[in-house]
Amino acid sequence: MPLYEYHCQNCAEDFEKIVRFSEADRLPPCPVCGSTETHKKISAAASLGGSSSGGSRSSGGSCGSGGGFS
Repeated sequence: MPLYEYHCQNCAEDFEKIVRFSEADRLPPCPVCGSTETHKKISAAASLGGSSSGGSRSSGGSCGSGGGFS
């Protein structure tokens, strides 16, 4: 299940919630004030590599010899 970030319009609280895919379109109430005036935030993607070149290959991985399929 994915973790979504939300923002409460009523009290300006930001909060996270793990939501089932089947319930992803429902907006949860704010855990602080209980308001239903919440909206889903857009999250930045996490960078797992040390390079900022934008490539998705990793060097020295532990998944076999040089990538590729056999």
